This record gives sequence, C-alpha cells and structure tokens, in this order.
Amino acid sequence: MEQTGLHPIRPQSSGLVDILDRILDKGLVIAGDIKISLAEVELLTIRIRLIVCSLDKAQEIGLDWWLYDKYLAPGKWGRSPRHDEALAKQIQALERKVAALTASGPRRSLEGTRKDSKHRRRGNNAR
Repeated sequence: MEQTGLHPIRPQSSGLVDILDRILDKGLVIAGDIKISLAEVELLTIRIRLIVCSLDKAQEIGLDWWLYDKYLAPGKWGRSPRHDEALAKQIQALERKVAALTASGPRRSLEGTRKDSKHRRRGNNAR
C-alpha cells in the first residue's frame, strides 16, 4: 500500500461498478412464474418478467414504450393551442344548441302519447 500524507491509498474495489456496467450494457432478464394451488386446483398464477438494462440497450432491442406513453412523456403529448381553441369552439356551439332547445319551451310529455296510443290500439282492435 502506498501512503501519501496521512491517508493510505487503497486499491479501489470496482467489482460492483463493473457488474452494474455489464448488466446495463448487456442486459439482464429475470423470468419466473408463481402458481398458488389448493388441492391441485390452480387459484392464482403470477408471471414475472423483469428486464434490467440501460435505456440505450432497451431502445436497441425495441423496448421503447416510455417514449409513447402520455403519462411518462407528457411534454411530447401536450395539446397544442389550436387543439384547445377547437375544443372551446365546439363547447360554445353545443352550449348555443342547448340554450336554443331549452328556450323553445317544454316538450310534450311522453305519458300523454302513451295513453293516446293505447286508446288508439284498443279502438283499432274493437272495429
């Protein structure tokens, strides 16, 4: 061991760093199934698939789902001002239609038409 000043210089253990570097570079897959059975009747099956790798490696093998998930990449899927304006115009048009329908007065009750139709049917059958 070399010494400089008051502190000895120890060879740094890079075993963990090397292992992590290799895992992230090459990737690591852990797969397994857990099955819970009672009296030979399968009650629950849990399938576990875990992939540990770097983002670059994941994109290289085609695992890039986080790029297209609107919750994980919100900036990419943000609405444009044009989209908001179009929605506001649609809402205003619908509000005008609702106001016009409610201003035209109450509609005829369906109960009256049902009674009339029963009476008509009886009258047609009696003939």
